[in-house]
Amino acid sequence: MTSTNVVTPGNPLNTCESAVAMFDERGTVVAWTQAAERLVGFPAGEVVGRSAAFVLPASEETPTVSAFIEQCRAHNGWSGTTAVRHRDGRMLNINLRISMLRGQDGTVRWLVSVTDIGTLSWEAMNGSVRESLLNRAPIGIVVRDPQLRCTWVNDTMESYDGISRDRRFGRRLTDALPSSESEALEAVMQQALQSGVTAVHEYRAWPPEDPRREHAFSASYFCLQDADGKALGVCSISVDVTGNQRARERLAILSQASTRIGNTLDVMQTGQELADLAVPLLADYAVVDLAESIPFGEEPSTRIDTMSGRPPVFRRAGVASIRSGIPESPWARAEKVLFPPASPFTSVMRTGRSHLEPVLDTSPGTWLSRDPARAHTIHENGVHSLMIVPIRARRSVLGVAVFIRTEDPVPFREDDLLLAEELVTRAALSLDNARQYARRHTTALALQRNLLPHRLVGGTAVEVASRYLPADTDAGVGGDWFDVIPLSGARVALVVGDVVGHGINAAATMGRLRTAIRTLADMELSPDELLTRLDDTFQRLAEDDADAPDESPAAIGATCLYAVYDPVSGRCTMARAGHPPPAIIAPQGQVTFPDLPTGSPLGLGLGVPFEAVELELSEGSLLALYTDGLVETRDDDIDVGMRRLGTALAQPSRSLEDLCTRATETFPGQAPSDDVTLLLARTRSLSPNQVASWTLPGDRTAARSARHMAARQLTEWGLEGLQDATKLIVSELVTNAIHHATGPIGLRLIQHQVLTCEVFDANVNSPRLRHARTTDENGRGLFLVTHLSRRWGSRTVPGGKVIWAEQELASAPSRTRAGGVV
Repeated sequence: MTSTNVVTPGNPLNTCESAVAMFDERGTVVAWTQAAERLVGFPAGEVVGRSAAFVLPASEETPTVSAFIEQCRAHNGWSGTTAVRHRDGRMLNINLRISMLRGQDGTVRWLVSVTDIGTLSWEAMNGSVRESLLNRAPIGIVVRDPQLRCTWVNDTMESYDGISRDRRFGRRLTDALPSSESEALEAVMQQALQSGVTAVHEYRAWPPEDPRREHAFSASYFCLQDADGKALGVCSISVDVTGNQRARERLAILSQASTRIGNTLDVMQTGQELADLAVPLLADYAVVDLAESIPFGEEPSTRIDTMSGRPPVFRRAGVASIRSGIPESPWARAEKVLFPPASPFTSVMRTGRSHLEPVLDTSPGTWLSRDPARAHTIHENGVHSLMIVPIRARRSVLGVAVFIRTEDPVPFREDDLLLAEELVTRAALSLDNARQYARRHTTALALQRNLLPHRLVGGTAVEVASRYLPADTDAGVGGDWFDVIPLSGARVALVVGDVVGHGINAAATMGRLRTAIRTLADMELSPDELLTRLDDTFQRLAEDDADAPDESPAAIGATCLYAVYDPVSGRCTMARAGHPPPAIIAPQGQVTFPDLPTGSPLGLGLGVPFEAVELELSEGSLLALYTDGLVETRDDDIDVGMRRLGTALAQPSRSLEDLCTRATETFPGQAPSDDVTLLLARTRSLSPNQVASWTLPGDRTAARSARHMAARQLTEWGLEGLQDATKLIVSELVTNAIHHATGPIGLRLIQHQVLTCEVFDANVNSPRLRHARTTDENGRGLFLVTHLSRRWGSRTVPGGKVIWAEQELASAPSRTRAGGVV
């Protein structure tokens, strides 16, 4: 027996001021209480020694007190509602309970407990009184003399504390059941005797009828008075409030669930929170197993496949145990868990109904016989009671929660299952929210991966590396983008842009702009002209979005920096649209931010022309393109951030990946307020041995000379296998220039990752591919070039245009020549 708190007298939530009186076998009142006096107005001197009929009116069934006594004797007591007379003459509606007490000599006394139902509200009644008066639960009664020795007791009391009447009579509680808890109870009895005020005490015990389960009792102590108002003794009325106590405990657990489960949008963490809450409040060991796809945000299945014979696969999201090291679990968190197809686990997943096994059946022939590893773990750890609850959300089963008892000898019961289901229901909402977030997050990341380049290829022009850090870490997407676009003639375009805003809408706009830039880059436009065309495209996209009122608001602007680097000349041409200037770090470590014309942001429609600037870069120079999220913070302006960036990059000997990391870790202990993008490009130069150039006269002899010079150069490079195709390409391009232009013609061969053939003429008009008819004598040249080359095109240059064609080097024999490249 374990005592708990002593409840202060007079608290209506604990005592309800029940009035108690006692009368003998003839119906004469032999003891009275102050509570009875407060209820009916009669003091002890006016009631004690008189017949109970003084306050209890007669009825048709019991016209006399003796008849009423006989009815009580026949039923071992009586309870019901009746009326009593108040001292002022009015009648009170009461709940009345009469209990039989037995004495040591075999005599009988009757204990009357009365509560005025006219003034007592349901909400004011405590659990013990509601149980005893309204639900008629058994109550244990003991009457003791002023020395606290037992004089009267009812039959119920022995089932509460296991003390027989013979061992109880004439003894104090500390004599019949020596313990510190008994001493605490006697102290409360003394308090009631001395003050005359009802006292309440709660304690826990293990009744002999249910020794494996702890019960909670609430005992009320009343001082019994004689006609002179002196204390005759103390009466204790005990009520088993285990149900109420367990209800309070369950409410407390559910209250904790609202604060301890679902604190994050992480599916695995939420599963662990559910397991941690269940142990030890409900179970000794608990696990949460989710369908394998759930942690990755995929839609759960409404039913589980049990026909294929394959065991369903789960993933352990949470596990907790009262034992150190969790020996009950053969699987750690995040590991895959397999359940036999014919087991309660799969049955719960299939039906969506919970499984309660108060006493776990481990006999041969059960489902455990087909799972020896799990059966061994169950026997080894003393698992004896099991509950499996499906985790359901929106008509789908996400997984199962398993609750097990090992140390606690009490089996799970139906009320435990109800509590477990309520806990799991609350956790399921959080798990489903986390799953949906994981799905959206995975979708957003997939969108971002598809919108941004999967890998950067700088070719022979540059070595590249990048970083992207979205400010919206939950969605993982933003409006920043970067790109490296191979161009003709071994050149490369470097792009960085920033769409206003964050999230899916900004990312979608970014993807459209990146696609537009790649299309415009294929047109071989100069940086300033490309930005002009991109600005027009952005405005048209914005107008289209504005015409769709049901759509989300479109991005209202973007900035962009577009640069083209030529490894043959070592020159870089760039233009920007409202974007921060690039950082250029010389091979010796000097940092500069070139003064480029700013240009207006894209989509504003200001009509201000963009300007391009051409710079000469030494081989090994570092070109850093970035968005303002890298250099602007809430506390510092952009100039401070640019200096910090320059300092981080002014170590050209480091690798580009290392420099990216250093540059993006320069924030002073705070998360970026805007998306961060950094693109680093270290320039390379083509060897003069990889480039061959000639100037040809604009007459009919040019084609023949071009073929001979190209053939000799390919022989020097060890590319004899490309001679035939190259001579045809050169002949057609030079002939085309002779027919459509005047003046000298330039021919250049570039050996890099491909073989590029370029022909320059003074005509700025781009050639068009035609399909010649059988009767036409011309129009087949570019058609022939298309079939012989990997790709071809034209671009404008100062003073004219260049027509180019590329061939794969793989078609040439692989051998090394002096001064050449394989």
